Amino acid sequence: MYFETKLRSVVKAVSWRFWATLTTIVLVFAFTRQIAVAATVGFVEVFAKMALYFFHERAWNKINLGRRHLEPFVLWFTGLSGSGKSTLAEMIYRDLKKQGYRVEQLDGDVIRSIFPNTGFSREDRNNHIKRVGFLASILEKNGVMVVASFVSPYKQDRDFVRKQCKNFIEVYVNASLEVCQKRDPKGLYAQVKEGKIKNFTGIDDPYEVPDNPELTLFTDTQSIEESFLQIKKQIASFINNKK
Repeated sequence: MYFETKLRSVVKAVSWRFWATLTTIVLVFAFTRQIAVAATVGFVEVFAKMALYFFHERAWNKINLGRRHLEPFVLWFTGLSGSGKSTLAEMIYRDLKKQGYRVEQLDGDVIRSIFPNTGFSREDRNNHIKRVGFLASILEKNGVMVVASFVSPYKQDRDFVRKQCKNFIEVYVNASLEVCQKRDPKGLYAQVKEGKIKNFTGIDDPYEVPDNPELTLFTDTQSIEESFLQIKKQIASFINNKK
């Protein structure tokens, strides 16, 4: 995921040699009680060992012994609107970011706001998920972890994304339609009742439940914190299996 630049190696070498040379000067002076001798030894040593340290660092950059490659992955949240996908995806994204990983978040609402002409017909949804899935796979191939949250109601679209990605972790956020309607955080179900939205997943358009997701979360009976910990365990399990 990361590599040492030459500048970083130089700065590390200077920092290390300052303290190491100061220690050498103090030790030589302690044994000889001659400040000129101590300073001369320190002067010669600082340049000799800085050069040695630099080439030592660059050589080890090319050696893979003991170096563990962390496989990127695509963590794909799917489920009804109001099930908790976006909330959990945001929590996991922030957690991975905090740990220093290269990670990007792809959210259905955010992407639709950028491409507002994307419709809700089956064909529009198919094309939308395929485009996003392709983007996720490109990010993954470039060493970036991806956290994606999309209703993605159709199995064939999710299967398409899975085939595009090397490491695809499907998380089915399972909450009943009744619970999602009560939550209705974005007011979408209310607009459906008013006839303002058509072809809405779970109401007048089907949601095809995943056959064999890597993880299923029952967010209508467990807390967000419990679901969050389950996802973290799934990610930890994936990382450990890739060691």
